[in-house]
Amino acid sequence: MNGLPLDLGYGTNGFANHRLDDALDVLADLGYTSVALTLDHCHLDPFAADLSAQLRRVGDRLGRLGLRVVVETGARYLLDPYRKHHPTLLSDEPGPRLDFLRRAVLIAGELGAECVSFWSGALPAGLDATTAWQRLLSGVDSVVAEAATRGVRLGLEPEPGHFVAHLADALRLRRELGEPEQLGITLDVGHCVAIEPASAADCIREAAPLLVNVQLDDMMPGVHEHLEFGTGQLDLAGTLAALMEVGYTGVAAVELPRHSHAAPEVARRSIEALRAALPALATAAGTPVATASEVDHPWLVEAEQAVRADPSAVGRLFPAVGRKVGRSALRPELDPDGLVHGTVDDLARARLLAVLGESLSPDRLPGEVTALYRYGDAAERRGVLRALHLLPDTVADAGRALVEDALRTNDLRLVAAALGPFAARCLDAHAWRHGVLKCLFVGVPLAAVSGLAERADGELVRMVADYAAEREAAGRDVPADAVRILQEAGR
Repeated sequence: MNGLPLDLGYGTNGFANHRLDDALDVLADLGYTSVALTLDHCHLDPFAADLSAQLRRVGDRLGRLGLRVVVETGARYLLDPYRKHHPTLLSDEPGPRLDFLRRAVLIAGELGAECVSFWSGALPAGLDATTAWQRLLSGVDSVVAEAATRGVRLGLEPEPGHFVAHLADALRLRRELGEPEQLGITLDVGHCVAIEPASAADCIREAAPLLVNVQLDDMMPGVHEHLEFGTGQLDLAGTLAALMEVGYTGVAAVELPRHSHAAPEVARRSIEALRAALPALATAAGTPVATASEVDHPWLVEAEQAVRADPSAVGRLFPAVGRKVGRSALRPELDPDGLVHGTVDDLARARLLAVLGESLSPDRLPGEVTALYRYGDAAERRGVLRALHLLPDTVADAGRALVEDALRTNDLRLVAAALGPFAARCLDAHAWRHGVLKCLFVGVPLAAVSGLAERADGELVRMVADYAAEREAAGRDVPADAVRILQEAGR
């Protein structure tokens, strides 16, 4: 294991001078538990005559080494020996790219990969944006159809310099395709530093319900150059904290495609930097802060063990969490009230509920979760709300009822906790929109709302506009979050 509460991997495009088998051995030896496998002529050529035999051999090796895998499709000269990354989905003749992506889906299915990651490509010279967008919609739609038949997830990656460059672009494309279940988001946290208006951590929170693949690297603002951790401006500790906060369980792989000349040493430094970033979470801004992901907290470890042995123990342990692990905000320097990032006891209770979800029978779990909420104080209720996205789907109906109950209160922390990843995924449009309006009414920052950019629609904009007009008519200030929604919608 890698020693972290995340499944860390490394991209094979950073091991271009190694045989694939050797690269996998090195990564497993260094402690990585997953790999981002770039299909290329040097590593699992998707056009090889003996592809079936290669897939069996690579699949066996991944299994023996205990490595999870995502399939990456960013090979530079695989399709055209003269032009890097050509053709793309935007090209006049996108057939080779579409064939390649379909082969990638087949390979992912055979390997049991978490997803196939891909990007749009750059806008060709002389092609207007409207035509390019239609080509992209058509191409992605056909790949989604192929992925659906094979039960494979896709991760669309916003890429600097490409037609789909920003997270908002990727979310828009998914909406216009009808929000297909197979299509998720690949997020490179370095790209967030380079070109996104929000931090990598905030991009993670925004994309959380759709996040299927994460690429880890450092960058400088305005420069698309993959750097080792600590040599750019990525907040690595904050980024890892956000991944844990949203309950991300997919692969998070280091992406350093220009470092093959020193691959083993760079991979070693990278995993050491990742390991070192976790303790930093415990001392944000110099203030001691424990997180629920720490496995060395004696009381929390014992409490987890007790719930595994006897799920009914959660009834006596849940109320004690705050006294045992603390109640401070997780990111006090940014969020002193814990409205956006939550509190230490929030995450500790989430961890206990995750264990409960694994230990209790599906038919009993909704009732137990409901009881913890109904008979708990405000802090216990927040803990339940912030953990709902970590629980099995059998809790969905009960979870919606609890979220709707919290949104009827005027408790800022309850309202903020209610609109996390579970609400983004499970609330219907009407209830979710009114939850966003409730945040504006009571003063909860919209940074606490998961999936806001992905779910915001014309009806929400209309509701916010009406709210702003009422405030202005009464001579009252319009909250900055409301102004921002209207500006982004061109109102």
